[in-house]
Amino acid sequence: MAEFYKSKQNKFYAENIEYIDYKDVKTLQKYVNSSGKIESRKRTGASMKHQRMLAVALKRARHIALLPFVVK
Repeated sequence: MAEFYKSKQNKFYAENIEYIDYKDVKTLQKYVNSSGKIESRKRTGASMKHQRMLAVALKRARHIALLPFVVK
């Protein structure tokens, strides 16, 4: 038997977000797993466009030291 599941809704489309701000650390932390890696599109439910924007924002926040590169 095949297991069917409901696909995740894209939060960025639902809230009509056009730009993901790298300074919004609280939002960005939701898209990083416990070891500090960026979550995949499967887990986040983001479209390809939003996933790319999310990755860029996370990388910028890391370089400015708003987020850690690796969590111990």
